[in-house]
Amino acid sequence: MRAIFLDRDGVICENRSDYVKSWSEFQFLPGAQQSLAALSRLGLPMIVVTNQSAVGRGIISANTVEEIHQRMAAEVTAYGGRIDRVIYCPHHPEEKCECRKPKPGMLLKAAKEMGIELTRSYLIGDAVTDLLAAQQVGCQSFLVLTGRGFQQLISALCLVDQPFTITHNLMGAMNYILRAELQITDPLEERDPYTRHYSQLLPG
Repeated sequence: MRAIFLDRDGVICENRSDYVKSWSEFQFLPGAQQSLAALSRLGLPMIVVTNQSAVGRGIISANTVEEIHQRMAAEVTAYGGRIDRVIYCPHHPEEKCECRKPKPGMLLKAAKEMGIELTRSYLIGDAVTDLLAAQQVGCQSFLVLTGRGFQQLISALCLVDQPFTITHNLMGAMNYILRAELQITDPLEERDPYTRHYSQLLPG
């Protein structure tokens, strides 16, 4: 079984410097619900993997995070999509846990419990930590330029050895994955001019 993994903040919803602390602060990024609905039609498990250190920092409770995720999934369902599972790391960075990205613990957990073949799966994120987690388990990865993506682009090009694809947003990644999964040969670059393999940005 393969899967589509997605980071939350900066990919599905707006990234806040003071954390998403309640449902009222959760704002879907433009096109996110429609993109999730389109990806859901592929029949692959849709799994959100997200660092939520606000719990470990004592800013919000685990119950609040879980309520936010339940309401997020319900909104996606209302748009015709689905989120099959949310796995989050609640730990403070100083706890040095095995689940906080860039470590691949959440991906390995999903693989073990759901029988997912990570080397044939996708991961969509907006940070170097997402790409490094994907690299360690062999997921095909995407860096969206929403959230922290644009600010972390140069770091990603320097630090990530595994090829990844840069897209403007979740919709760009959705276009790429649909084209690959459905074996569509007509180019979609005119619809998503920002989708580029990172090696095309490097000299030589």
